[in-house]
Amino acid sequence: MTPSVTPLVDEIVAALASAGTPGRAEQERRYLKSDLYFLGASHWETGRIARAVARREELDHDRSVALAEALWGPPVYERRAAVVAILEARVATLTSQDLPLLERLLRESGTWALVDGLAANVVGGIASGEPEPARPVLDRWAVDADFWIRRSSLLAELLPLKAGAPFEPFAARADLMLEEQEFFVRKAIGWVLRETGKRRAEEVIGWLEPRIGRASGVTVREAVKYLPDDDRDRLSAAYRASRRRS
Repeated sequence: MTPSVTPLVDEIVAALASAGTPGRAEQERRYLKSDLYFLGASHWETGRIARAVARREELDHDRSVALAEALWGPPVYERRAAVVAILEARVATLTSQDLPLLERLLRESGTWALVDGLAANVVGGIASGEPEPARPVLDRWAVDADFWIRRSSLLAELLPLKAGAPFEPFAARADLMLEEQEFFVRKAIGWVLRETGKRRAEEVIGWLEPRIGRASGVTVREAVKYLPDDDRDRLSAAYRASRRRS
């Protein structure tokens, strides 16, 4: 049986409340356009508080998951941001068996400020270590009705691609979503292409060039940012020409 995590929850919540201010709480709520309740603790302070607990030796897999679930329950932004930081810090203890929990957290996030860390660093960390069981999950997410889940299926490839994983799984999902109108999906495709292009420019160019007329402006602007100058200029010009023809 997993020992009670109530003392850790109480410690974290008290520290977050002490670090918050009403002014910052209102500012953050407006910025994120979120329906969650805000304590007003800064992102840096929230992360510091969460990581201090996550570094403790007794926080094994079961206690990490139990702590995450207990903290996540109430709809308080800083509590949920602390969960993201804890799971990022303890991702080495997580496995593909934890993907159903992470899917639930992603569905309940409702803001990029929670989704992106969970998707890129936590799900991405699992996908790096266990690509075979993670791939069908991410493929299913790519056609989900929830655009945050679709975004997550893309961002979860950032760490695997950086580590040299095959480009094709991401490419197949991105191709399905390339003509989407949702900004957060368009941006995610560009973000992954941008980061991959730093080390694997030929693959990014080879995939993007024949699809340039289907891609959105935000996708192209992100994707070409770190490509060689000649390739960046050629792809940008091709995109502009495709817009004139449409």
